[in-house]
Amino acid sequence: MNSSDSKPTLGVVIPTLNACAGLTATLRALEDGRDHFDLDVVVVDGGSAGDTVAVARAQGVRVVETEKGRGVQLAAGAKAVAGEGLLFLHADTVLAPGWGLALRGFIAQPDANICAVYFRFELDDDHAGARRIERWVAWRCRKYALPYGDQGLALPRDLYDTLGGFAPMALMEDVNFVSRIKHHCGRESLVGLDVAARTSAVRYKRGGYWLRPVRNLLCLALYFTGIPLRTIAKIYR
Repeated sequence: MNSSDSKPTLGVVIPTLNACAGLTATLRALEDGRDHFDLDVVVVDGGSAGDTVAVARAQGVRVVETEKGRGVQLAAGAKAVAGEGLLFLHADTVLAPGWGLALRGFIAQPDANICAVYFRFELDDDHAGARRIERWVAWRCRKYALPYGDQGLALPRDLYDTLGGFAPMALMEDVNFVSRIKHHCGRESLVGLDVAARTSAVRYKRGGYWLRPVRNLLCLALYFTGIPLRTIAKIYR
């Protein structure tokens, strides 16, 4: 990503599927970055039944419609969006104020062109279980350099293209891509910014603050042992 005096261009890709509930907040939070980036925001919808597409268009962003599957949608968005850099963001993740300044500051550093950036995971719930999960995610990122997609991921387009982009996977597309970044550039190339990516806690409220993380960890273990994704998907739901 260009770090000259002119604003760098940044393409933002947001995959959606029946995601109208939190999408407006996600899109509005991106406005904080316009002082630092020339943004091109694209929502990639996988066939939502509700008002997701209408909500996106009401916020003035482009919509690309494709088949569902987060990996497929992310890859389609990367092709559709303009930008020297790319930012992939979940539809229920709201970046905290200051994200644009922090990201712009990082890309001005040497070797930023071989790095990918993620944000600090945070849940939008006051439950003690939410704080426990946030601590677990922070530990996972420090220990294994393994951020998930709900932390956002920003990287130069050239690096994205070199790595072959997101695989057309229904789930685990974030783990797959981050693993390729580490293999190609080294784990130190994955850099966390101390800016919150505040994500909906609905899945944890529904699945349980103990059971849901255990299920996620089981799915991760099964993925790394080569279990087919269709089997993992039955557990992940």
